[in-house]
Amino acid sequence: MITTGTAQDPSVDATHPEGHDADAVRKISNRLRRAHGQLAAVIGAVEAGEDCRAVVQQLAAVTKALDRAGFLVISTALRECLTEPDAGGGPSPEELEKLFLTLA
Repeated sequence: MITTGTAQDPSVDATHPEGHDADAVRKISNRLRRAHGQLAAVIGAVEAGEDCRAVVQQLAAVTKALDRAGFLVISTALRECLTEPDAGGGPSPEELEKLFLTLA
């Protein structure tokens, strides 16, 4: 999993001790926050009885935001795998392919 900082020291911002790119973590978090906000809007639209077109449009936005976050997680892991092939603990190329196909 891609994380940054620790519960004890959230100020770590260059790279996670496990080697994760803090910029990638920020981008992934931003995409997930955007999806969270869009999902809240979908729930509000359903509860308010909005037109089905508006609800479906907002659902599509949530889906796209989640897909982009997922692909960013995979591309970050792939980049780390290519730049640090000897680092242990990361997913294998086969696992990355399987994860990618899960989202595709």
